[in-house]
Amino acid sequence: MRRSGFAAALYVLLIFSSGVLVGMFGYRVYLGNSVSASGRGNPEEYRRRYIADMRARLRLDSVQVTRLGTILDSIRDEYRGFREKHKPELQAIQDSQVRQINAILTNQQRAEYDRMREEREKLRRGAQR
Repeated sequence: MRRSGFAAALYVLLIFSSGVLVGMFGYRVYLGNSVSASGRGNPEEYRRRYIADMRARLRLDSVQVTRLGTILDSIRDEYRGFREKHKPELQAIQDSQVRQINAILTNQQRAEYDRMREEREKLRRGAQR
């Protein structure tokens, strides 16, 4: 009889422990932040989440949401224009950096550096899509 009491206590302890583990896992899944492997993510998805967050936290009405969308469109266009206007200057700075780095490298290191830059450029182009 004593043995079955011990077994029952052990089963109760195991069930309780498994409940705690399942609860911890569920809590982590419920509150956990998702991680994006792509880095920046989709700009439209970011915009949708931003507007939803603004609507919820600031309790925006539909007119305010429409105006917010117009503001975001306008600023996006301004930013793109600014970036295009200053693109040659930024490219000159980057080219200067590459020249200065190449000046301190051996021929073998330059070849590897060129490969590294090509890999980074492919990753950058992939992230922009």
